[in-house]
Amino acid sequence: MLEPQITLDPASLNPVEEKLRLPLEDQLTSALRAATDEVTAEYAGEPVDAVTAMLLERTRAALHPDIAAGFEPNLDELRQVAEAIVRAA
Repeated sequence: MLEPQITLDPASLNPVEEKLRLPLEDQLTSALRAATDEVTAEYAGEPVDAVTAMLLERTRAALHPDIAAGFEPNLDELRQVAEAIVRAA
């Protein structure tokens, strides 16, 4: 079972975002883990790029619209999660 973790770079956050960093990381991580579980369960041989796109779409769908709009994950790291899903299949 994959358990990806999202960690925000404190240097990239404004003071208000920094105060909310830990709860935001928890919410983003929870959404990504739920998306990972869904995509893993439904995986049917799609290529890594398609799995990466599904992870991003489903993670954003699980977030509040305002948070989803600002969610810009590291795509290389998201791709690593997708590659792990493909390898495990």
